Amino acid sequence: MVTGSTLRSPVPSRDGVPQRRSVVVDGRGVSYLAAGSGDPVVLVHGGGLDSAALSWRETLPSLAVDHAVVAPDLPGYGESAPLGAPPSVPAFVRWLERFLEVLDAGPVALVGISLGGAVALGYALDHPELVDRLALVDSYGLGHRVPGGPLAALSVRLPGLMAGVWALLARSRWLTAVGLRAIVVPDNLTPALVEEVFGLVGEGSGATWRAFQRAEVGYGGLRTDYAPRLPELAVPTLFVHGADDPLVPVGWAIRGATRVPDAELAIIRDCGHWPPRERPTACNERLRDLLAVDERAAATAQSNSPVER
Repeated sequence: MVTGSTLRSPVPSRDGVPQRRSVVVDGRGVSYLAAGSGDPVVLVHGGGLDSAALSWRETLPSLAVDHAVVAPDLPGYGESAPLGAPPSVPAFVRWLERFLEVLDAGPVALVGISLGGAVALGYALDHPELVDRLALVDSYGLGHRVPGGPLAALSVRLPGLMAGVWALLARSRWLTAVGLRAIVVPDNLTPALVEEVFGLVGEGSGATWRAFQRAEVGYGGLRTDYAPRLPELAVPTLFVHGADDPLVPVGWAIRGATRVPDAELAIIRDCGHWPPRERPTACNERLRDLLAVDERAAATAQSNSPVER
């Protein structure tokens, strides 16, 4: 493992594999993947069993061809230590502030998926001067309704039930595959992806995610809803969304793109909640397009029309 705190230093990939680095943020270890050189891009993964390596396996090397790319494991995920406070979107936003300060990052492009989308969005709203591009991939934080309704809100408050579900996943590749089919389009679910996710399920896995759900999911709705603040966004923003996402309604992304002053919308067909793993080529192309646009051109090239690939 390489220990370092400079985002803009070139980080060559070895045989296409990014390097793993670590820093200390507020006394707690943070692990992250890094590759490439150029303008900085920060990738923020989602919740559940996710990690930087899992969601961004295909994206990081693609973007690192032209950019300095960093993908941290959020606190309590992957190889990073947990937060010293209950996990929530505001807590993760504060953590991202400190992480980027430690890296001396300066203005960055932010890409976030699901939970990571809400974290990236919250950071961009609070620090518009430190974000020059924003991409929200099947992002949480764009609506108030709880997917699954009151029963889903009740289930997250039954820790024994949720821990039991995770324990079952850890014992069966078949059940892991069933769980993934509730997230991705079944035709996109390869045996290799099932095996990769199954390898992450183990004793203690999912604890941060379950705590996050208890903090964020209420009977009256989701705690974090940035939709009313979207007109405040002052950076070019790309909404990427799977057309068949069963968790986050595609309508949230469509509505969001109409509210952000400088926004584009990319709806990816035959794709569920996980575009970077289900349809990596289409997803990466759209991200590269966003990052390649000149700032002055971006101000006049906004489009709210869906783009399907």
